Amino acid sequence: MEAQKLYEQLEKDFITSAMSDDWFDSTHMQSVAEFLCDNFKQRSMGLVCGNSEEIEKVYTAVFPSDAIMRFIIDKKEEDIMLFVHHPQIWDIRNSPDVFQDMNRNLLQRFKEKRISIYNLHSPLDNFGEFSTSNNLAKVLGVEVEKSFAPYHGGLCGVFGKTELMTVLELKNRFELILGHRASLYDYGLESIANQNVAIVAGGGNDVGVLEEAVKKGINVFITGIAAKNDHSKKAHDFAKENKINILGGTHYSTEKFACMAICEYFKKLGLLSEFIVGESVMEDI
Repeated sequence: MEAQKLYEQLEKDFITSAMSDDWFDSTHMQSVAEFLCDNFKQRSMGLVCGNSEEIEKVYTAVFPSDAIMRFIIDKKEEDIMLFVHHPQIWDIRNSPDVFQDMNRNLLQRFKEKRISIYNLHSPLDNFGEFSTSNNLAKVLGVEVEKSFAPYHGGLCGVFGKTELMTVLELKNRFELILGHRASLYDYGLESIANQNVAIVAGGGNDVGVLEEAVKKGINVFITGIAAKNDHSKKAHDFAKENKINILGGTHYSTEKFACMAICEYFKKLGLLSEFIVGESVMEDI
C-alpha cells in the first residue's frame, strides 16, 4: 500500500481537529529530533518517522522499546511500519523521567531499512472501536454504557456494567486476562455498587476522573497505573475518602488490547499486521 495513502486514512479515521498531544517540545524528544517528521514536531501525533514510500506490513506495539525495535529489525523486512500507542518508552522506575526517548541507533537502522513509525496516543485513547478503555472493557466482559473523562480533545474512559457481584471476583478476572497479578486498593465495600464500574486504561488514576465516578455512584475504578506515590497521593486520598476501590493492572497490560485489536483495522486495509508483545512494569501497580 502506498505509505501516504495509509497515513491519510489513519488521519481520517482517528484524528480530529480538537485533539492535541504534548510529546515533542523544547525539552522532550530533543535527542531524537533529527529523525522526526515536521508534522510530528508540530502536533505530537500521527507520522513520527516517515521512512517508507510503500507499506507492506504493520507491526503494532504499546511502546517503542529497544526489544520491540530489535524484534522488527531482526525480521530483516523492509517497507514496513511500526504503529505505537506511545512514541516514547514508559518506565515508572525511572521517576521523575518516566518516559524515555527511542534508541537513536535503532532509529537509524529503521531509516536504513525503510521502516516508518506512526503514533496515535490521545486519538487511540478517545472512545471508539479500537480505543484503549473500550477494548479493556471488552476483554473484562464489561458492557460499555457511556464514555467519560475528557482528555486531549477526546473522552478516554468508559462506564459499564459487569455481571460480577464483588470486587474480588473482578480482580480475579482482571488477573486472568492480564496474565499477571493486579493490585487492589480496597477503599470501599466489597460488593460492586449496582454492578457498575469505571475504566480508564493506562494512567487514569486522577482526581478528576474519580470525581466523575462518584457522581455516577460507582465504587470500583479499573486503571493501569495505580501505584501510590507523590504523583497519585491526591487520587488515593480522594478514593479512600469516597470509598472507591481501585484496581490496577499496569500501563502496558491495560493498553495492549487496543494495540492487538487495531491489527484488524490494518488487515481490513489489505495489510499484514502483527502485534508485538511487550513488557509489563509491575511497579506501576
